[in-house]
Amino acid sequence: MSNRPAPAVVPYSTEHLPAMTTIWNEVVVDGIAFPQEDQLSVEEATAFFAEQTHCGVALDHATGEVLGLYILHPNNVGRCGHISNASYAVGSKARGRGAGRALVSDCIQQARTHGFKVLQFNAVVATNTVARKLYESLGFVQLGTIPGGFRMPDGTYEDICPYYLSL
Repeated sequence: MSNRPAPAVVPYSTEHLPAMTTIWNEVVVDGIAFPQEDQLSVEEATAFFAEQTHCGVALDHATGEVLGLYILHPNNVGRCGHISNASYAVGSKARGRGAGRALVSDCIQQARTHGFKVLQFNAVVATNTVARKLYESLGFVQLGTIPGGFRMPDGTYEDICPYYLSL
């Protein structure tokens, strides 16, 4: 483990959009965590990130480099609008540097600030053990398992595990 400080998480700004788009698309192309299959252009990403309730970026303290990001938004509408949902993306070169924990922790605070009562993850891929261990260490509870809920790039199917945290 490095002695470097945990990344700072700040609200995104337009200067972060190119790096955010690259990191988001890297996770999409990997095909093992996000359900999306299409990459975003910078123009599409600009609109996509702007429509979220909140987006945070993890920055390296020394360089200001964007290490990762999250999006926070309602999981549903109306009588279920108090439940939020989030997605996290950490660049492959930044993994293992604390960005994931910093992003999830900030997201929990932002969800509370925005009045959400629950933070729910609908489709955590069962084989994404690093994310699952992180979520569980922060108090998230697995709701169950949906067999074969996620199509992998090779055409096989993996289970997904919904999680939630009461805020």
